[in-house]
Amino acid sequence: MDSQLNTRTIVKVVSASSTQDGAGVKLKRVIGQSALRHLDPFLMLDEFGADDPNDYLAGFPSHPHRGFQTVTYMLEGKMQHKDSEGNHGVIEKGGIQWMNAGKGIIHEEMPQHSDKPLHGFQLWVNLPASEKMSPPDYQDIQADQVPVIINANTEVKLLAGHYLGQTGPVSTQTVEPLFLDITFNDDDEITIPLPSEHNGFVYCYQQQVEISGQPFEKGQLAVLSNGQRVVIKGGSNAKCIVVAAAPLNEPIVQYGPFVMNTEAQIQQAIADFQAGRLTI
Repeated sequence: MDSQLNTRTIVKVVSASSTQDGAGVKLKRVIGQSALRHLDPFLMLDEFGADDPNDYLAGFPSHPHRGFQTVTYMLEGKMQHKDSEGNHGVIEKGGIQWMNAGKGIIHEEMPQHSDKPLHGFQLWVNLPASEKMSPPDYQDIQADQVPVIINANTEVKLLAGHYLGQTGPVSTQTVEPLFLDITFNDDDEITIPLPSEHNGFVYCYQQQVEISGQPFEKGQLAVLSNGQRVVIKGGSNAKCIVVAAAPLNEPIVQYGPFVMNTEAQIQQAIADFQAGRLTI
């Protein structure tokens, strides 16, 4: 088969939309806005960060989740988290937290003062119906646990999944996620293998990158076609994340921080939260 048929192209480019969330944190919403409501199994992608602490220090006070996983990846700064299960910790530069909200959890995420401006991502990943009521848990992963792979002049941080014979530290097998953070140190081109049936995207967060001759810029996300690989070109110090996972192909019924398969399940989640039994 012609290798070009197996190489992914861009089917849609989406620009981030400025908004606020939590207690007024300014951020850019990429997935979860009108131009791209979902990309199965991805429910939301936010890029957060600002130079002015007044734009983010109010943070994300106590709020519930049920039915999906949240992923927080820090590029700069520090984020403290606490939850109703007694877990707490701080995610720092280069670290990632992969939280399974499962049947329910109440948590808060509060930016901390730092000599660096806050910058990072939050990704919401849907759970299959069979795991929506699973016990909540966390993986808190520090930067030194993340493999850094140098491919030609390009640095690839492997947060989840597999790349060039190495495996990322995120252990969840739900939707078989791949999460890469890529920095081009010179004009270069790299190839990322992907399972052909997985949905995927590339989000540029510094300068400009190119896929199959089509460039896109900082603050833009490229939805990828099907295929077994994606080839990405970037100039010096261009940066992007590459994320892919198996689609669930199940109904999505969402009410804010609750994501289930039916309206009745959403009503039950609301009732459980109001009665104080979300995590029971």
